[in-house]
Amino acid sequence: MRATRFVFLFVLFVFGPFAASGCSRATAKTSPDNPPLDTPTPPPRDVEPIDTETPAPVPLPQEPARTAPRMRPAPTPQQPRENRAEPPKAEPPKAEPPPVVEPPKPEEAPRPPTTLQTMPTTAEGEVERSIHATLQRANADLNRVDYRTLNADARNQYDTAKSIIRQANEATRAKNLLFAKNLADKAAALAAQLAGR
Repeated sequence: MRATRFVFLFVLFVFGPFAASGCSRATAKTSPDNPPLDTPTPPPRDVEPIDTETPAPVPLPQEPARTAPRMRPAPTPQQPRENRAEPPKAEPPKAEPPPVVEPPKPEEAPRPPTTLQTMPTTAEGEVERSIHATLQRANADLNRVDYRTLNADARNQYDTAKSIIRQANEATRAKNLLFAKNLADKAAALAAQLAGR
């Protein structure tokens, strides 16, 4: 009982002011009625007539005289002329002398591109041994893989590893050791993945 009374009082307290404000009417404030304003009468209008002469009518321009188009006489068929000049005969084109062909120059052996040395000469031998060891390990891993049992992705990976090994060998011969080492590491990683399957 107390709880319902409490709820009732709470609802009354919260929603009471809203209900009370809804019952009241809004009225507009009006100003007291003022007497009507007296408007002054308009001044008298004195309109003076304007004496203007109407202009004389202008005659229309005359159309230019039309002439009938001249008819051309029908062409008369030409009679064959006996003294007709023969067209000049075309002269055969003169043969130009063949261009002088120079004898081929002996080809020089292509020079190998010079490589930029980025490591000391003493360390080259050690790096080359490391590259060859990595490539031998990659080849050994690839030799353990049976190519016939591989799926398409694995065959693609196998072929890529073989191609990278060839490129690494070429880079080693060209003394591009940093590139060769990078390629050898990639080939070894691919071969190790295939051997681990």
